[in-house]
Amino acid sequence: MNNITSDKILKRLLKLHPKTIDLSLGRMQDILNKLGNPEKKLPPVIHVAGTNGKGSTTAYLRSILESANLSIHVYTSPHLVRFAERIRLNGKIISENYLEEVLEACEEINAGEPITYFEITTAAAFKAFADNSADVLILEVGLGGRFDATNVVDQPLSTVITPVSLDHEYFLGNNLLSIAYEKASIAKTNTPLLSAKQQPAVNKVIHEVVTSKGGKLITEWDYQIKSNGFTYSDSQGSLDLPIPNLHGTHQVSNAALAIAVLRHQDKILINEEHLAKGITNAKWPARMQNITNSRFGKLLNNGSELWLDGGHNPAAGQVVADSFKDRKLILICGMMENKDASGYIQAFKKKISKFYGLQIDGEASHSAANIIKIARSLKVNSAATNSVEEALVKIGNKHEVTVIICGSLYLAGQVLADNALIPD
Repeated sequence: MNNITSDKILKRLLKLHPKTIDLSLGRMQDILNKLGNPEKKLPPVIHVAGTNGKGSTTAYLRSILESANLSIHVYTSPHLVRFAERIRLNGKIISENYLEEVLEACEEINAGEPITYFEITTAAAFKAFADNSADVLILEVGLGGRFDATNVVDQPLSTVITPVSLDHEYFLGNNLLSIAYEKASIAKTNTPLLSAKQQPAVNKVIHEVVTSKGGKLITEWDYQIKSNGFTYSDSQGSLDLPIPNLHGTHQVSNAALAIAVLRHQDKILINEEHLAKGITNAKWPARMQNITNSRFGKLLNNGSELWLDGGHNPAAGQVVADSFKDRKLILICGMMENKDASGYIQAFKKKISKFYGLQIDGEASHSAANIIKIARSLKVNSAATNSVEEALVKIGNKHEVTVIICGSLYLAGQVLADNALIPD
């Protein structure tokens, strides 16, 4: 796809970024007013916040709803390979021509006023969503919740909080409870809010925020993992469901949350067949994605496995590590310099047989030397590498191994592009 024009527009929009950021929704509301308030003309909205699992939960919601033959808009961030991935209209990634059209409309109407990149691109997405009919819009929060550019929908169908942990501390603070407050602040009056399993103190904050806003906190649902699937239960009864399509033990939790959301709303009819079909068909790239059959995978022994995961905080690392119970792992890892590399690597410490650290091309990432220094401080067998491909060549094809490329969505996007695995 030729996306030269939209890339040029996006680069211009980056230059509008305010010199100082005031945490408010003022700029977002201003541009939406100028656009004729598309946020008031959206399909029913499911608003999803959280630290880990937002994308996977969104993928399950979309897949279940599409299994019910409904048309679904989706907004996610960041993208992996191309910006257009962030905006899905009726299930399909927005076309390059239409993306250019809505971006230019927002650029023109903003008239050079200071505005963040995420605000103006979210406004463009809202315009596209409002101008195209659909049954549901799944709207993923970009950062936090309270002052996120998506938090302008007055009466969503449902609000959702996936697992909360430390991330983006520069913006959200390094206090887990303050982060929980920011995320819970997407709660709205008379709107259901469903939360994943959280630490007790986080649950308390969520309860307080939802109560203060007059929302409806839904807690009476649960799930139990079995050998051939899982059982979901709530006040409406129990369902025996298959193993979700996305890899990792944590994906049952994400699938169960999506199911709970759809069983606790009264606008859309969803049955057990839709739920089962949806969770077994869900796709979400760069989250525990098996890329053994890719070009990179062919550099390894035939019995080896190559995985790709874009998680970038200690909690994300832990769920990946837990998914490989009794295996030794080789990690090829690059991380942004504002991420907790030590905490992330620590999650894998007992399972790492070899750690390759690299700098991510074109990004503000840890240098290979720095990430190796961090790994060695944890007594991890480590070596620097110039690229993922170089590391895979070093690993070679003599032995069966399990390799995970990990630590950053930016790195994951580059790997997908290098292997012609472009999200569609």
